[in-house]
Amino acid sequence: MRMQDLEINVEGRLLVDIMELADSCVIIMSQGKAKVAELPAFAETKIVTHQGQVKRVRWEEGEEF
Repeated sequence: MRMQDLEINVEGRLLVDIMELADSCVIIMSQGKAKVAELPAFAETKIVTHQGQVKRVRWEEGEEF
């Protein structure tokens, strides 16, 4: 899986050590959940929502020629 869950503590706080993250990444929060994913070098990333909630994340990867 490309996206990894992030822990939200019982107080509702998201604590992230940025030194452990990739140089280029995205954190997505929706419905009380948080996930992180590294961004590929050459890609288009689309976050699809419905009624204000994240439904899916699409990755369209490519490479420069």
